[in-house]
Amino acid sequence: MKERMNYILPILFVACAVFAAFTTMGQTVEYRRMSGMVFGTTYNITYQGGEELRSEVEAVLDSVNNSLSPFNENSVITAVNENREVKLDSMFTEVFRLARQVNEDTEGAFDITVAPLVNAWGFGFKNGYMPTDSQVDSLLDIVGMQKVKLEGGKIRKTDPRVMLDCSAIAKGYAVDKVAQMLRAKGVKNMMVEIGGEIIAHGKNGNGKVWSIGVTKPNDDTLAVKTEMQTVLKLTNVAMATSGNYRNFYYKDGKKYAHTIDPKSGRPVQQSILSATVIAPTCAVADAYATSFMVIGFKRAMEILKRHPEMKAYLIYNDEKGEYQVWSSPGLAK
Repeated sequence: MKERMNYILPILFVACAVFAAFTTMGQTVEYRRMSGMVFGTTYNITYQGGEELRSEVEAVLDSVNNSLSPFNENSVITAVNENREVKLDSMFTEVFRLARQVNEDTEGAFDITVAPLVNAWGFGFKNGYMPTDSQVDSLLDIVGMQKVKLEGGKIRKTDPRVMLDCSAIAKGYAVDKVAQMLRAKGVKNMMVEIGGEIIAHGKNGNGKVWSIGVTKPNDDTLAVKTEMQTVLKLTNVAMATSGNYRNFYYKDGKKYAHTIDPKSGRPVQQSILSATVIAPTCAVADAYATSFMVIGFKRAMEILKRHPEMKAYLIYNDEKGEYQVWSSPGLAK
């Protein structure tokens, strides 16, 4: 999934490989690869095409960063959070509207106004602390999508302390925008991955659909225990995975994970260990993967029944505390 070009291969081997890759049915079928850092994580892109598109990819990523990153002091979302006058761009408004749709569909489980709570628990864009029950209750007063709306090209808040954090949807959205740019350039075969959120289109360099690994949800803040749970064969879909096994901390012997329940104001304690969602767009997959971590197994099943266009691969603990796996019917095919 995160292949990188190996520049130290012998020249003769590279020449043979390039010749084989370039000559299928008389057409150029070169697969280019690029990787880098964005949004505090890595990105890896593989696509078929003769044109070098790194500058175009970076331009898309910069646009998303300038719109949706709360870590960027000059971004649109930072201006909104600081109650400064700002012209909302199309990226911000598109993500805001999608976030509201998912919020309504999940009965509030997905909520981009949860930022004050995420920050308070030490997982956001401000320094956190261990909040008391009264502090959590106080912050809940300024959390909820009903407290913010898009009106007349501006964000209207019921309370100036309301803050937005699109981290649970922005990476997926960025994947969508990069893939959209590549398709506009005529690219049909591609794999775009940002921080584990993925779009796979067409076929890989071996003429097969893309193989995407799902990591076992072992507690691993340093990302060194990358044992594979399974490998999914995907094409023409997007995939996102959410789990509490990478971003967490222990205090007084208790684990605190980064997914915050907007209703309780506290880190989730659901049975799902890892939620992988496959959907038509990566932003949708990203948002619902987070939602499933909040609502748990049974309610996730209810949502999947309403959305036949989505599939899921869920790793969870059953009522006996035993490790279980569930996947949508037909996903094995």
